[in-house]
Amino acid sequence: MVGMSSPALTRLRAHIRDWMTAANTEDSARHSTLQRRIFWTGLVVRVLYMTLAHTYRFRTSEDHFQFGWEMARTGRALATGRGFADPFDGHTGPTAWNPPLYPLLIGAVFRIFGIYTKLSAWVLLTLNSIASAATACAIYEIASRCFASLPHPQPPLRRPTARSVALWSAWLWALYPAAMQYAVRWIWDMSLTAFLMAGLFVLALRVRGIGDPEPPARTTGLWACFGLFWGAVALSNSSLVLLLPVMGVWMLGGRGWRVRLARNLSGAALAGLLCVLTMTPWVVRNYRVFHQFIPFRDDFPVELDESLKYEHMGFPWGNPLTLNSLNVMRPEFRHYVAVGEKQYILERSQHVKQIFPERRAFFWKMTARRFYFYWVSVPHPDDQGWLVEAAREMDYCFLSLAGIFGLVLALRRRIPGMALFAWAFVLLPLPYYFVTVQARFRHPLEPLITILAVYLFQSATPRHNLRSTQA
Repeated sequence: MVGMSSPALTRLRAHIRDWMTAANTEDSARHSTLQRRIFWTGLVVRVLYMTLAHTYRFRTSEDHFQFGWEMARTGRALATGRGFADPFDGHTGPTAWNPPLYPLLIGAVFRIFGIYTKLSAWVLLTLNSIASAATACAIYEIASRCFASLPHPQPPLRRPTARSVALWSAWLWALYPAAMQYAVRWIWDMSLTAFLMAGLFVLALRVRGIGDPEPPARTTGLWACFGLFWGAVALSNSSLVLLLPVMGVWMLGGRGWRVRLARNLSGAALAGLLCVLTMTPWVVRNYRVFHQFIPFRDDFPVELDESLKYEHMGFPWGNPLTLNSLNVMRPEFRHYVAVGEKQYILERSQHVKQIFPERRAFFWKMTARRFYFYWVSVPHPDDQGWLVEAAREMDYCFLSLAGIFGLVLALRRRIPGMALFAWAFVLLPLPYYFVTVQARFRHPLEPLITILAVYLFQSATPRHNLRSTQA
């Protein structure tokens, strides 16, 4: 551009800027259209399956206990004016056995549509389906941003692109039966928690500017949403809070982090404040009721005590001897009612301190076993035959391995955002290794597993393509 006058150069720059703005706007509109299609398809499939397969019809035995278990019991107490109480059978008094968010949702639905009615079940599963379908949209944006720097493949090689990874990942989540099972069959927090975690990854990537031409000029709103989302996660599934400080620190980095550090620190302070404010009503309520600081839930000593029993051998404790199955006829339950939840938790905590020294080796052995169960799958009873059980475990294990290998490949190729993915793989399962594990505990991590599995298989180069490039 030698010899070009300054006004002409200014006009050229303006044209280039306008062209880039228009291209970005058009690209954003296309992404929004695709995400809407994915969301509505996923939602319709889930609601249709749930409705036609009658998964909203839960067994009425044990006073509808399989309809939401402890959370629905507490929701019933909320709907009938007894407050946050009664997580098991009968009137057992105030509780902090579960975090409050999902029981509050159940209580609101019970209040409007009836307690333990089929309509309430249908509404709750529909709300689960909305959260699950929205997770597919978050998956699309996460993949689009992380893999935006992938080079365009040159024939005859087939390499993944950001668009292909995002589309396959989002559609796989929207339509794959295993991804929707918790939304259409379980009245529990899994679908909501998975959506919140995926949303947090979207916010983290936006703050870092990953996938954007330039880091965002304003991030205050993103940090505010980040704080509110983390508060919701803490009140939904507090086991995942381990990732919070790591994610917050990671968001302070990125291109030009020194220039943006003061702004991001103020945003992080705002996020922390909003997270604390979100949790404060629950903490204050627990202090007033139990006269002690309970930030999330109080049942950890009971779960740890159960995990140290030889008869459980590392499996989830859900047999008739445990508190989850108590009824008014069992001595343990009657003791729980007589002394109250606070004293009962204290007694179980003291029991753990007494028996742990002699069972330390057993504890670490079962921890290793639960690590295996988390990634390979917890065996089910053989009531459906060994062939069905083997197929289920292979499907579950295959996704775990594909996600782990995809993460290793993405780290080797320095894909942006993969360090945060790696921290999630390390920290999110950690509490379950030490206490108890079920297949549903992996669900908040499964959006990332889906993306990484798609990336792994799209990165594979067919042998005939490889030979043609070497010729």
